[in-house]
Amino acid sequence: MLWTLILSVFLSGVSLSMDAFAVSVCDGMVYRNVTKRKAVLIPLTFGIFQAVMPIIGFYISMAFRQIEVFDSIDHWIAFALLLIIGGKMIFDGAKDLRKKEDEELKPKNFSMASVLVQGVATSIDALFVGFGLSVMLEGVVQNIQLWAWISVAIIGVTTFVISLIGVLIGVNVGKLFKKRASVATIVGGVVLILLGVKILLNGLGIINF
Repeated sequence: MLWTLILSVFLSGVSLSMDAFAVSVCDGMVYRNVTKRKAVLIPLTFGIFQAVMPIIGFYISMAFRQIEVFDSIDHWIAFALLLIIGGKMIFDGAKDLRKKEDEELKPKNFSMASVLVQGVATSIDALFVGFGLSVMLEGVVQNIQLWAWISVAIIGVTTFVISLIGVLIGVNVGKLFKKRASVATIVGGVVLILLGVKILLNGLGIINF
């Protein structure tokens, strides 16, 4: 039934957005110059990537029907991207902590480039959801392509809302650190690396959550 399909897509969106949520919390906590526009830009970026990836996967699947090219490396790509970003954050935070007390500790400024890399890293698994969209939609709806776009729109909006909540949570948690921006940066880096490890272990089949 149609409502079952919509519910399934929504739940897929919630599941896919969990990684983006965790990264959004980190961004909200670490960045000290998050304006209202930037607070919306972060989840908007994640939402767009979570929508674009499955539609790409859908059309690749429609063209080739069976895709397993990236199945063995997607988790490694996500792990590498998050490891690089998280490692740099830890390095920068540790360097700031070593400064003398009379030196000014500079907060981590908003970086759109970092947000874009995070968007790619947290949405790679959504590509494979797109591979299964055609199978999910066949026999349920008549216009498969139309409902593929509706499905990815639901996933994108769901990710945006959940990620926005994550940013707001992160901003409020970050305020607890006050001027010790370096501490927040280190914590955020550790969380990103742990998230990368979790994605890698999931991809290798070692864990399943």
